[in-house]
Amino acid sequence: MTETTRTARLALPLLAMAQAQKEVTHNEALVLLDALVHAAIEDGPLTVPPSSPVAGQCWLVGDGAGGDWTGQADAIAIWCDGGWRFAPPRPGMRIARLSDGAWLRYAAGVWTAPAAVANPEGGATVDAEARAAIAALILLFEAQGLLISG
Repeated sequence: MTETTRTARLALPLLAMAQAQKEVTHNEALVLLDALVHAAIEDGPLTVPPSSPVAGQCWLVGDGAGGDWTGQADAIAIWCDGGWRFAPPRPGMRIARLSDGAWLRYAAGVWTAPAAVANPEGGATVDAEARAAIAALILLFEAQGLLISG
């Protein structure tokens, strides 16, 4: 399909006037929407496709991927009954990685995960209340997917 027959943001296929088999284009768009709205991946970035994917599961394709994923670096790989579908990333896109709960964000051409934040320790004065408050904040940030535990 050409760029003029796809949506601007998610590259969903559009129906054309007098198009035969409109259900094919419509179903393709639904598969992509199903995977990208509230996007979650099983794991990644990976360079080798999983051996036994289940319809609806998604992975993040890594650099130098081979097999069916060749040339799809950084894309979200979606397994469906008809095989692999790929969704290219867009700046600002976020996905949840189910293997560790991290939220990945696509910016400046790369997927990044938030840095791990360690619990506070050390210092000349021990302040248990301050440390407890900071530890509680870290737990809240982790629960919102903003941080990964250290």
